[in-house]
Amino acid sequence: MKISSAAVAIVAVVASSLSSSAYGFAPASSSASRSVNLSPRSSSSRQSSRHATTMTTTLRMSASSFNVGIVGATGAVGKEIVGVLEKRSFPVGALRIFGSERSAGKEVDTKFGRVTVELFSESSARECDVVFLAVDGDFSLKHAEAICEGNDGAVVIDNSSAFRYKEGIPLVVPEINSDATKGKKLIANPNCTTAIGLMAIWPLHKLFGLKKMVMSTYQAASGAGQPGMDELMEGTRSVLSGEREVAENKIFAHPLPFNVIPHIDKFQENGYTKEEMKVTWETRKICGLPDDFPVSCTAVRIPTSRAHSESIVAIFDKPVDVALARKALEEAPGVKLVDDIANLKYPMPLTATGQYDVEVGRLRKNIAFDNALEFFVVGDQLLRGAALNAVVVAEKMVENGALKAKAVV
Repeated sequence: MKISSAAVAIVAVVASSLSSSAYGFAPASSSASRSVNLSPRSSSSRQSSRHATTMTTTLRMSASSFNVGIVGATGAVGKEIVGVLEKRSFPVGALRIFGSERSAGKEVDTKFGRVTVELFSESSARECDVVFLAVDGDFSLKHAEAICEGNDGAVVIDNSSAFRYKEGIPLVVPEINSDATKGKKLIANPNCTTAIGLMAIWPLHKLFGLKKMVMSTYQAASGAGQPGMDELMEGTRSVLSGEREVAENKIFAHPLPFNVIPHIDKFQENGYTKEEMKVTWETRKICGLPDDFPVSCTAVRIPTSRAHSESIVAIFDKPVDVALARKALEEAPGVKLVDDIANLKYPMPLTATGQYDVEVGRLRKNIAFDNALEFFVVGDQLLRGAALNAVVVAEKMVENGALKAKAVV
């Protein structure tokens, strides 16, 4: 099939817009090394809204400002954490960015000013009030507990899977179980797929009582970080330009352009992948459900750049009422009901990308099961499934007293 030059040009423009500079910070030209000290923003600028996660600033912060550290701030999730801190006006007194020897000394421009990346050390991270870890699980296992140890340690909010299933460590979607952070200094962020789906499931569970759940996910390339997005865009360009008939693949198990791959993460003995089992394990822990609670998931990688989609069948203990379900979703914080089929309005990655709220639509009674609802959910997994969730966790910890600024000696 011959592809027009116009199509190739369009892909080139899209690829440029999704480059790493669009998601984060280009290295600054020159500046003295420093962390940036700021006072908290005035509460008069805060907006009021029933959707907490769509507000520029979502809560009345204490008079304190916080020494905030980020490890992995130059990666896809780390960049988003910085952006969320900026947009929600979290009271950052000093922003410190930690990296490896390769990235130490580089400078990044933020709303808080130009910040020089410091070489990571546990002692330096412990000087912070709160540290966001946007790194792999091996790094977190090695350093997280040492960073938060003792009364003088920092609160650590970890985006990896390292501590999600460890007893005594809260796994938190703040709109659901923020109280679990009280008295804790190490908090685990859930898998992005779980976090997105539970934003819609939780208000329905409270209304009808969840009995079983079946989920099918359609996950974007960005679930594999910036390298995944880059592979999708470069592979698409190479096929459209006629350079290759089938794209190369290094990040994904198979070429992703013009394809879907029913395989994310390693296969387990039961035939499910680890990505699919994460939804089962994490739903149980976050929602306080029994260890044998029935949740089944099939995870599929699709050739979109950003925002994960999920088709969910939820079976409940009580008879379902679609009108009551709609009302519950409309009132749920962090959820946007997009369900106007007469005007072809429903959740899509195109509209959910870059949004704080999870879009929910195609809400209907399932005709195969009794007391069941079926619906479609789309959320920006770099935001709602990772960075935003982590920052809102920190906000809730300020509210409940689990996160406090250290006394200046």
